[in-house]
Parts: sequence; structure tokens; C-alpha cells
Amino acid sequence: MPLIKVQTSVAAPEAAEIELMLKSLSAKLAKHTGKPESYVMTAFEAGIAMTFAGSTEPVCYIEIKSVGAMKPEQTEAMSQDFCQQIHHYLSVPQNRIYIEFTDAKGAMWGWNSTTFA
Repeated sequence: MPLIKVQTSVAAPEAAEIELMLKSLSAKLAKHTGKPESYVMTAFEAGIAMTFAGSTEPVCYIEIKSVGAMKPEQTEAMSQDFCQQIHHYLSVPQNRIYIEFTDAKGAMWGWNSTTFA
């Protein structure tokens, strides 16, 4: 049920590097949310036409969604952790990364022919 989706303007690194990044993000998201990693999904899209502050310099947008309420201290810790990870793997400056955190209601999240309600 937790999801982390990374969209960036930078070109995709090698497939092995993408796999390392996604596995790292998955494990970290499970730890931050306290949810089993067996429910975590990751997604990565590179080479997207994007601007930030009127510039086409490297930029990244991240969506983090989870069933249940995320506390401000959780989102603060996740922002720090994931900005560092994206900078490490993609070299996007941390001040050019936006993260959107979304709490989803269980009835609004489907899986395996049912919902988490």
C-alpha cells in the first residue's frame, strides 16, 4: 500500500543502478511507514520535460502515498532521507526536489480484488 513514485528530468541511469535505487527506496519507505515491504510499490520515470523555478536544470518530483495517517515527524524524516537518496542516485540538487505526501483511506486503495478498508 505504500507507494513511492519518482519522476525526473534527468536521463535514466543504467538499469542496474535504477534497480538499486528502487530497492533502496522500497526498504526505506517500509521502514518509515512501519508497513511490510511486501506491500511497497516503487515507480521511476526519467527524461520527463520539467521545469522548476523557471529553469530546466535537473529536477525531481516524488509522490509518496500510504494508507493511514503520516505524522509530521515522519514526513520530515522521509523528506530528508529521500532527498538525499535521489541526490545520491540521480545527482539532482536537493533544493530542486519536491515531495508530495498523501494519506489514502483504506477504502480508496485497491489490491488483490479488494480494498484495505
